[in-house]
Amino acid sequence: MIPPQPKRASSPGVAPRTLLGLAAVAIAFAAADTYVVVLALPDMMAATGLDIDQLQRAAPILSGFLLGYVGILPLIGRISDLRGRVPVLLGSMVIFAVGSVITAAAYNLESMVIGRFIQGMGGGGLIPPTLALVADMWPPKRRGLPLGIIGAVQELGSVLGPLYGAVVLAFGNWRDIFWLNCATGPVLAAAMAQARHNAPVADGVRERPGRPDLPGLALFLLSLLGVTLIMLEPDRLVTGVTSGLAFLPLSGNSRWLSPLALTTYGLFALFLVRQALARKPLLNWRGWGEIRRETDLLGAFLMAFGLGAIIIAFASAEPESNAISANAPVLLPLAALAFVGFAWRQRQARTPLIPRGALHARPAWGALVVSFFIGASLIAALVDIPFFARLTVYRDSQLDAALVLVRFLIALPIGALLGGWLLRRMSAASLTATAMALSGIAFLHMATWDRYALNNQTETISLILAGIGFGLAIAPVNAALLEATDDAVHGVASALLIVARMVGMLIGISALTTIGLHQFYAASTDIPPVTELCKGTNEACQAYKDAILGAGIAQLHAVFVGAAVSAFIAAILAAVLMRPLRHAASNPR
Repeated sequence: MIPPQPKRASSPGVAPRTLLGLAAVAIAFAAADTYVVVLALPDMMAATGLDIDQLQRAAPILSGFLLGYVGILPLIGRISDLRGRVPVLLGSMVIFAVGSVITAAAYNLESMVIGRFIQGMGGGGLIPPTLALVADMWPPKRRGLPLGIIGAVQELGSVLGPLYGAVVLAFGNWRDIFWLNCATGPVLAAAMAQARHNAPVADGVRERPGRPDLPGLALFLLSLLGVTLIMLEPDRLVTGVTSGLAFLPLSGNSRWLSPLALTTYGLFALFLVRQALARKPLLNWRGWGEIRRETDLLGAFLMAFGLGAIIIAFASAEPESNAISANAPVLLPLAALAFVGFAWRQRQARTPLIPRGALHARPAWGALVVSFFIGASLIAALVDIPFFARLTVYRDSQLDAALVLVRFLIALPIGALLGGWLLRRMSAASLTATAMALSGIAFLHMATWDRYALNNQTETISLILAGIGFGLAIAPVNAALLEATDDAVHGVASALLIVARMVGMLIGISALTTIGLHQFYAASTDIPPVTELCKGTNEACQAYKDAILGAGIAQLHAVFVGAAVSAFIAAILAAVLMRPLRHAASNPR
């Protein structure tokens, strides 16, 4: 049963617009963090004792963030429906900052992955309440531009991320990236808290600003400082005659059994006691008790487990050579069992995670399906465009190959803004169909690239057109989903839209890699094996290298064709499934 719908402000005021702007900046910051880590990964690996040739062992640093980002999104979206958009935004910013602290202070691979997982939880948790906040503040016909701005800012983060990382690494080390996150997160959270009393919440009531629980906040910060010192073990303190005693383990060799660690545990226990007794605690236990009663936590766990198994199965594979992880035969059946259990809970639970009837409207579930195929097509650009550049033109420069992708990425935010503006003049279905058809055509052109194609600057046009197409589709897909769902489920619906796109990306890269590898093997069957004659630059050796290069290009051509097919499927499904319902078109909310 869907709860009563919240009231929507007839005209957003200055404070709600400010809140939305702050949320957009936070989303951009979290998006940039993903790409920053890719740049800093070699240094992060070295800090955990991994060599550069052990890249596969470092995969959890990336997949851990993705697991946190996607795994619990539906639960976070549902909480934003029940508890309010602003509290979830604030909580997500705090979680992101805490994850940044743990990552910055990480001393081994396990602690780094835990920090990245917590960062992912916070970064992913920013998006559903922000999209729902747009729906709370603007009527359906006026949501296009705000949704386009949110999408543009998010995609802009992916463009600025590598530049931001390069600047930080030029003057510091990889830990400084996450220390800056720690400083930025609380500032944004404080600014959000200042504007929260004018922002709509789930029950349509504006919250009055109150004095924060300063003792509770102090206890929390001291606990976090203790954890940071335990993990970092600063030389100046550890080697001090007096201060070093705080770091000596009382039992065994574990740093987590030192006097400092025990003191930190005590401070955190006092924090929890304070939250239970304070009149206005930082953690509103009463509100969360209501959420516990109104949310199927078992169903949320089953969905998170299933999504986690899928992420590990697909995200830990090497896309240039393997479609799925070696553990996929175990992980995928577990994921299937988890989703079957989730479906059973949806039918049996008194208050299911996804309220019954929330996605029954055709444009609502149609937007999820379209988002899946958009993700499956998009991943080919993100992975295989730089792969093609590295294979053909920029063999000796990973950076130059990555900069080719920037031509595509920089068009995404432009397309997102344009899509939000066009949504006032075109239907979501027709705009999405046109956008994905444009991207599909661009991919078909990429499938004709030869080994010298990227030397021609005119090929930038196809990269820009593909990026514009994907950007154009951001606002209309979001708008179609929000218009077809009740206000009281916008948070969980937005979360499912993101999940659909991310799962589409994971499954898409697996399917496209399989297609590409099949084409590579087919193209290389007639190539004779390398012989001892192939030493140096003789003609036989060059012919062999050219043949292998041709097979690699054929592999990527197959991937681009597959991405085009996926884009065209998305276009057709958008035109058919995202058309507004007749009663909705005649009676807009």
